Amino acid sequence: MLSSVATSGYGEFLGPLVSLLEKGGSVVGLLLVLSLAASTLVVAKLIQFVRAGIGRHARAKTAVELWRKGYMDDAYRMVALHRSPVSDAAAHTMRGLRNPSLDKALIREDVERICLTHLNSLRSHFRALEMIAQIAPLLGLFGTVLGMINAFQAMADAGAQVNPADLASGIWVALLTTAVGLAVAIPSSVLLTFFESRVEREQAAMELVVTHLFTGAATEDDHAVVSVRERKAKLEVA
Repeated sequence: MLSSVATSGYGEFLGPLVSLLEKGGSVVGLLLVLSLAASTLVVAKLIQFVRAGIGRHARAKTAVELWRKGYMDDAYRMVALHRSPVSDAAAHTMRGLRNPSLDKALIREDVERICLTHLNSLRSHFRALEMIAQIAPLLGLFGTVLGMINAFQAMADAGAQVNPADLASGIWVALLTTAVGLAVAIPSSVLLTFFESRVEREQAAMELVVTHLFTGAATEDDHAVVSVRERKAKLEVA
């Protein structure tokens, strides 16, 4: 059945895959399924990161500078409609700080909730990708052990008539599953590390922007108190 598929119109594309399945057996088939699942997860995360504007912090940083210089309306408009998690955290912080009736501790807690929501969304499916990276080499090793058992069993059945070429061929097929398992695990592990580093950078950027907004607001409050005191002193002197 597999051979007929390999010789059909899709033979050039499916031929190597079918040959791999015939030689590696069910273990290689399972590894190919894991490879397909990992590829799907990677593509989905890449699309999510691009749509979310991960790594695009320039707008939020510019808004923070405008905010600290007193251009609060312009700063808020700059980040209010931007889809980046950093911009959303900045906009949420600005909305809270512009309401003098709200306690800053409550504002910070609410902003932390928004940040955690974004981070949890960005980290979704990381465990699945990590599981594939861990299981794939173990499955490959399992297939190799099964292949070696079959190879030595065939050698034992052949007795003195054993053919070294057949034995080498059996061992080669057995080691094939380990190679396939590593081929699935290594890219999955590398891409998972890449995604995790991007999320860590996004978290650091959110913390930095929110901290600057709160410290900037505190500085502005101090300046306001000093200004009121100066005006009061001038009135008393007059």
